[in-house]
This record gives sequence, C-alpha cells and structure tokens, in this order.
Amino acid sequence: MNIIKHIENNIITINDQLVMVDADLAELYEVETRDINKAVKNNPEKFPKGYCVELTKDEKNELVENFHRFNKLKHSTVQPKAFTEKGLYMLATILKSPVATQTTLAIIETFSKIRELGRNVQLLSNENNDEVKKPLLQKSGELIAEILDDDLNISETETTVEINFAVLKFKHTIKRDKK
Repeated sequence: MNIIKHIENNIITINDQLVMVDADLAELYEVETRDINKAVKNNPEKFPKGYCVELTKDEKNELVENFHRFNKLKHSTVQPKAFTEKGLYMLATILKSPVATQTTLAIIETFSKIRELGRNVQLLSNENNDEVKKPLLQKSGELIAEILDDDLNISETETTVEINFAVLKFKHTIKRDKK
C-alpha cells in the first residue's frame, strides 16, 4: 500500500481534529511505537500544542471500541499519542528509518511543487503576453500532474484538471495511454 493511501485510511477524528495514532504511524514509518514515543519525549520543542496530544483513558477506550486495529491497546498501560498533520510532518523529520526518510522527502518535494505552482499562477495572473503565458501554463500543468500523479493513473482516457483562481482560470488536460 502506498504511503498516501495508508495515511488516508488511518486518519481519524478526535476532539474535532483529524489525527493519526502513534501505532498507525509506527506501521507507516516501519518503526516501533516506542520509537515514536521516545522521539516525542526527546524532542518536546518540536511538538508544541497542536502537533501531538496524549489521549485520555476514555479516548483510548473509545478507540478500542470503535476500531478493531486498536484492540492491542486495550490492556496497554501507556496512553496513545495522536498526531495532527503538522505533527506527522515533524515526526517524519525526526525518525531515522529509511521509510521515514522517503516520506519526508516526498512531503518536501510535494510542497516545493505546490509553491512553484503558486508562483506560476501569480505570474500568469499578471501576464498579458501569450508567448510568455504558454510555457508557464505548460509547466503548471506538469506540476499538477506530478502532484496528483497517484490519482491520475488512468488508461486510454482523458482527465481534465480545472482550477479557478478568481483572476485566472487554469485548465490542463492530461492524457495517459494504457500501460
């Protein structure tokens, strides 16, 4: 299972926040849960409020009741930790497994592409020359395809991504051949 799908399948809501529990993250990063807890304990400055929270006994019991995968927590004396999206990224920078490193690199690459796409959109909104717009539109389309690649694995069909930025309507069509 790829990392993005694993994350999507294991996000839960606790106290109106989308989080992932340390046990699920340990599986994602291919480390032990104790390694995650140790990373948080040894780096408290990297997990300010809003990054990580220790679940209460009632919250832990609710997890065990509602999600079969948490049955192993039923008799655990340690309260699980829940990580928000920001905590997930921070954890990826601390853990030393090869998978954690690859996850961190994927996150950084994705955010870099998103920033570049944002710069292109800003340039496009201020540009009137079609000769300048054309390569910017092409590069923007390529960036969108790279960012959304997992969701665009299609065969013998055509996918259109359309984004409306108020001053600019961006439309890029992606065609993939059967592999």
